Amino acid sequence: MSRPAPATFHVLPFPRSRRLVVDAADFAQRRHTVRGLIEVDMTLALRRLRPPGGERLSLTAFVAYALARAVEADRRLQAYLDWRGRLVVFDDVDIGVIVEVSVEGRSFPLAHVLRGVNRRTVRSVHDELRAVQARPSSSPSLRRARWAGLFLRLPGVLRRGLYRWLSRQPQRWKASFGTVGLTSLGMFGAGAGWALALPVYPLTVTVGGLSLRPAVLGGRVVPRELLNLTLDFDHDLVDGAPAARFVRRLRALLEGATGLDEADGAVPQKEEFI
Repeated sequence: MSRPAPATFHVLPFPRSRRLVVDAADFAQRRHTVRGLIEVDMTLALRRLRPPGGERLSLTAFVAYALARAVEADRRLQAYLDWRGRLVVFDDVDIGVIVEVSVEGRSFPLAHVLRGVNRRTVRSVHDELRAVQARPSSSPSLRRARWAGLFLRLPGVLRRGLYRWLSRQPQRWKASFGTVGLTSLGMFGAGAGWALALPVYPLTVTVGGLSLRPAVLGGRVVPRELLNLTLDFDHDLVDGAPAARFVRRLRALLEGATGLDEADGAVPQKEEFI
């Protein structure tokens, strides 16, 4: 019997930058996370605020606006436990997002922090996201990335220890990463579906798919634009009742197209995610 042909393969170096992802995943697994999967009817916003020939605004900006308003009603959702065992609750809602940018001709997922979103408009958030896409160097996160090379040279045990230490320094954490997280997995494809992230914040919202699907409204089956959202809460800090009230607020803000008036422009069509 002839021997099977040897398997062909090639070896690639493991990118050093991926160590940050590994460290974040290790940290996320230590959280006691409660997860909810919901659908939000975006039809009203898309119909009312998508005028023919109108400007298309970022869906991420709109969701960030609604998220900040929903958190502002109960800021304990973004509480942090410090090293003394005290809860630190911030007034501003700073949202950590991932913006796809081009650096030296290559696509790069840049972690950017939107500051004080609870005091801003959808237009303001949209303009900032587009500015970072056009000029990544304008993001403080990219400037801090120059220090990441030194951090990545540390042993893994030390890096993860520093990560946990930073998480118990709420002011430093807020300055670096924000207070809540927003991830848009819908940027990578169209259609329905939920995404499950590894949350490093007390509250993380992950935007999944946006699709046209049949739904029952007023006793009739009608087509509706439904957005899939995944909500992750740190159960050490947030109980079920406050989480449920947050979900109701967020749904009402999104389905009511709150903050999206003529001055803000149009909501993007379903394919446009940042």
